[in-house]
Amino acid sequence: MRKLVVFVPREALDVVRDAVFEAGAGRIGNYQRCSWYTQGTGTFLGGEGSSPALGEVGREERVAELRLETVFPADRQDEVVAALREAHPYEEPAFDVYALL
Repeated sequence: MRKLVVFVPREALDVVRDAVFEAGAGRIGNYQRCSWYTQGTGTFLGGEGSSPALGEVGREERVAELRLETVFPADRQDEVVAALREAHPYEEPAFDVYALL
């Protein structure tokens, strides 16, 4: 099993959750669509050649985001990450994938 952690703006939460669940994430035993999220603040500064979904190139931004966590089978990693990238509104979504022991 693997754990996906992704930072997403609140308004995109359901779209991203739906996409990764459709790709095979969020199943624990007989339960589906399992996830956890909490609010925090993300920061970024878009450099030359970037096209930020929020803010301006060359200006540091602070954005209210949610940290979304869910699990998925290791053999679904390519599909889950592809679904995340497709559904996420950011040019470069911030996410981590952890192996679970």
